[in-house]
Parts: sequence; structure tokens; C-alpha cells
Amino acid sequence: MPLMHGFLNVNKPAGMTSHAVVARIRRVVGRSVKVGHAGTLDPAAMGVLPVALGQATRLIAYLADTRKGYRAAVCLGKTTTTDDAEGDVLEERPVPPLDHEALEAVLGRFRGEIMQVPPIYSALHHEGQRLYDLARRGQAVVLAPRPVTLYRLELERDPDPALAHSVVPHLLLTVECSKGTYIRALARDIGEVLDCGGYLASLERTMVGPFTLDRAIPLAALLEQDDPAWLAQALLPPETAVLDWPAVMLTPDRAGRIRNGQAIVLEAGEVGPGADAVRSHAPGGKLLALLRRRDQEWHPEKVLNL
Repeated sequence: MPLMHGFLNVNKPAGMTSHAVVARIRRVVGRSVKVGHAGTLDPAAMGVLPVALGQATRLIAYLADTRKGYRAAVCLGKTTTTDDAEGDVLEERPVPPLDHEALEAVLGRFRGEIMQVPPIYSALHHEGQRLYDLARRGQAVVLAPRPVTLYRLELERDPDPALAHSVVPHLLLTVECSKGTYIRALARDIGEVLDCGGYLASLERTMVGPFTLDRAIPLAALLEQDDPAWLAQALLPPETAVLDWPAVMLTPDRAGRIRNGQAIVLEAGEVGPGADAVRSHAPGGKLLALLRRRDQEWHPEKVLNL
């Protein structure tokens, strides 16, 4: 079997959990290969799901702080228990006349850093218990708002005013945001500002850091051969998770020191000013370790066995 170290940029279909995607891939590569995913997608959502294999699983955490991108359809005029289409309808309210200028004014209130209250149906913990477990038992919980950042929030398509009285209008939004942002909560809050309520009707993730939808491979296409060699052809190298880190090529001597857990000194010209973290590559070009600077030395933070 070929070496299986790297990332698969999977286009997850709707109706499937992220865990099930990992299980399907593990079934092909075998249990001897470690497999994990970066950034859970709700079962109803589709789109980019980076799946790490082998040593690349040790780099999953470095994708947590990267920007995420989404295309979201927001249904106006209703609220639900889960803030998405999976929940029960709580109330219905008339949708006011909406034009592009009014909608842009509302969206402007959500751009940049905002305070967001997470959905009650979420995997967050409250006093040691999952919020969705508390919600299913009917326990009321007051959640504190958390800071999140929306780097981009654009109206992709206005609701059709001609349909306002026949169907519930939808807003189609393009979003780029920080970790911890709930698009369900964004849909809920936009509906509240419009004074008609709203919920997330559908969601497609378009980006997780360097992993983008235009280069994602549908899960069915990855699995159609049921062959580890077929999957290996689609693997992106482990350093894909940290491509924005400065790269340093190591001499054999310094690579040996890093493998032994020892710190090294880098010359001023090898690293740009202000950098405090780099990815270091062995003489053959493979990623060897992630290094952090402490004083004048660079210490291995994560050493890979590739």
C-alpha cells in the first residue's frame, strides 16, 4: 500500500455526518492508517471537509484558526428550535418589504467583529454537558455572547419581491468568518434585525483555510475505486495545512538535530522579520517539523515522521 500521509480535500454531500465521511475513507485505507477531519460540518450541510491521513492528522489543529467560507441560504419569516431547517417551527411573522439598500444596511451591522450568542442546539459544553443534550431535555440555558469576526458578508442574491406573498423569501449570502462563528446564529440574528425572524435553510462550505470548494473532490468520486492507491493520488501534502507559514530548507546536520528534539539557530536571511513560526523541510524536500522561536533559537513544536 502506498504511503498515506496528507490531506484529502473532500466535497461532503448533504445528509451525511463528518464522522461517517471519515469512516468511509478509513474503510478503504485500512485501520492501520490514522484518519481524521478538520472542522465538523453539520449533516445537512455540504461542501469542503479536509480529511487528514497518517502524519497529517497531527496538523489538523493548525486549521482551526484559519478562515472559513460559506454560501448560506437564509429563510425569512420563520424561526425554528435549532435555527435551521432541521428544527420545529417556533413562530411565523410577515416579512417586510425589502430592497437591496435596506438589506445592505442590515448586513453592515454584522461585518467585522461582533458578539454572537451560539445556537442552543450545538456541541458546545455548559457546566460539563453538551448544549444539545440540555436542549433536548427542555432545560433552559442562558448563553453568553462570544466574539467572532465576519471578514466578508455579501448578499449574493436579493429576494424576489414578486414572490414575497407566495413563498417565504430567501437571502443567499456569501460569508468568510473566523473560527467559532455559527452561520445558524447569523441567520437567526439577521432575521431578528429585520423583525421577521429567520433560520438557516441550507449551507455549503466553500473554504477551510487553503482548502477551497473549486478544488474539492466529491466523496463518491474518491470512493468509487475502493482502492487506497486511488485515494493516494488525490492526497495533498501535509504542509498544505500551514502553507502560509514561512518555509526553511534544513541542512542534514540541522535536520538531525530537529529529529532529536533539539533547537537550532537560523540565520537572519533565512526567516523574514517578525516571524515566530516556520515550517522546516528536510534536504529531500519533505516537511520535517514546525518550529517556534524562543529568544534566539528555533524549537521543534511538531516533528513529523514522513
